[in-house]
Amino acid sequence: MDKDENLLGCFVSYPSLMYDATEIQKENAKKQGDVFHSYIWGKKGICDHLKKLKHEDYGKDLVMILFQFYVNPIPYELENIKDIENYRKREKSIGIPIIVNDKNFFSQSQEGRHRFIKESILQKMDLLNEVVRSRKLDTKVDALKSDLQKLLS
Repeated sequence: MDKDENLLGCFVSYPSLMYDATEIQKENAKKQGDVFHSYIWGKKGICDHLKKLKHEDYGKDLVMILFQFYVNPIPYELENIKDIENYRKREKSIGIPIIVNDKNFFSQSQEGRHRFIKESILQKMDLLNEVVRSRKLDTKVDALKSDLQKLLS
C-alpha cells in the first residue's frame, strides 16, 4: 500500500511544558502523550482505519488531510492553534488541529475517549467543508464524512 494514496494522516504533539517544569510534570506529560499515542497508533488505534480512505476517491484538489492532535498544549500554543489551517495549494493539503486535554479526553472512560476522537474528527469535517467551498475545491467532503462515520463506528 503506497502511503501517498492515503487521504488522511495523524500527527500527535506531546504535551508542552513550561521551562520550569518539575520531573514529575515531565513524567506525567510523557505518560499522557504515550496514552493518547496508543489511541492513534496502538492495537485499536484509529490511524490504520483512516488509511483505508484514498484521496482519489474524493477529488483531485486535496491529497492529504492531517489530523494534528495537540495533547495538553500550554496557553501560548492554544492562542496560536487555529480551528483549521489554511489550504496549502502547492502540497494539496490541509492540517486540522484537535485539542486533547484532561477534560475532553484523560478524565473520560475508554469508551468516552474513543467517542471524543470520533466526534472531534467528524465535527472538523464541517470546517473542512467550509474551506473546500470557499476555495472552490473539488473535494467531496459529504462523501468523506459519510465514509468516516461508517469507518469509525
